[in-house]
Amino acid sequence: MKLGIIGTGPIGTSLARTFSAGEHDVQVANSRGPETVDATVLEFGARAVAAEEAVRGKDVIILSVPFTRVPDVAGLFAHVPAETVVIDTSNYFPHLGGRVDAVEDGQVESLWVAEQLGRPVVKAWNAALAGTLQTRGVPAGTPGRIALPIAADSEEARRVGMRLVDESGFDPYDAGVLADSWRQQPMTPAYCTELSLYDLERALAAADRSEAPRNRDRQMSRFATLTSAPTLEEAVELNRSLHR
Repeated sequence: MKLGIIGTGPIGTSLARTFSAGEHDVQVANSRGPETVDATVLEFGARAVAAEEAVRGKDVIILSVPFTRVPDVAGLFAHVPAETVVIDTSNYFPHLGGRVDAVEDGQVESLWVAEQLGRPVVKAWNAALAGTLQTRGVPAGTPGRIALPIAADSEEARRVGMRLVDESGFDPYDAGVLADSWRQQPMTPAYCTELSLYDLERALAAADRSEAPRNRDRQMSRFATLTSAPTLEEAVELNRSLHR
């Protein structure tokens, strides 16, 4: 497939490396121009291009920019064909990117993203830490493989997202429509807790929509007290501890 990736932060970088090492034609873009894309992003064959080129003629576009920056890139999608699958990896953290009133008032994050872009999206890879994507992907059938949820209103687009999640090293779980994707938002039981398919299904079912924003704020306060950055194992354990 022809993939365009907008955003070269930790998630975008990990996905660009993974998919360009496979059989996909990958182009990546950031907000500062192709000459600023780090060589590690391009190590396995991805090509750095202008953002306008990264969305042109693609089968799939992966949007991996901070949540509150989505409106800044919405213009790129004005002429993207309806059949192009757009995957959103972002999460809402008002402490980091600023408050979005619509989300604070109850709009589901991925529905807000779709509204900004003026088109449907698939929600995927948002429920995994960058370190998880970088180091814990394994082939299908590997015992203990971590599962990730994928939500979309289009069944076909959801299947594409699930295929790519599988290729990135994780068991894909069909999480239904975007209206239900709050179940994989921060800090629900399914969010960045590295669960198997069986446990992920239970975690999504156990999510409490009213509790998630409180957990998010509580977790941000806990992270702020740390004297050093947590390891991947410590971060996962902190997320799991919210739900015991």
